[in-house]
Amino acid sequence: MPLAQTCYEHITFNSEGLPIIAGTNTKVIELIVERIAYGWSPEELYLQHKYLSLGQIYAALAYYADNAEELDLEIERRLQKVEKLQKNTKISPLINRLKNKKLI
Repeated sequence: MPLAQTCYEHITFNSEGLPIIAGTNTKVIELIVERIAYGWSPEELYLQHKYLSLGQIYAALAYYADNAEELDLEIERRLQKVEKLQKNTKISPLINRLKNKKLI
């Protein structure tokens, strides 16, 4: 259940206080990361997320445009968490065997 509405028709906040697309579990930062990583236009985001309307996608992009600094910090925090996990995770024996056989 959303905690609060925003002034963006299609954007609410989840229980963690993160902006999401209303009526879905899709976080605004998920769309933004895809846009940055793949260079996708709003129309391409729509093609990749058929369960969202183009209006919802544009609302997410508008929310990001108005709150970029805050969301960029959240994206950076998540990237640092991933890097830390990667450093602290041992390579599985299967991966080692595949690397030794030059299969990956």
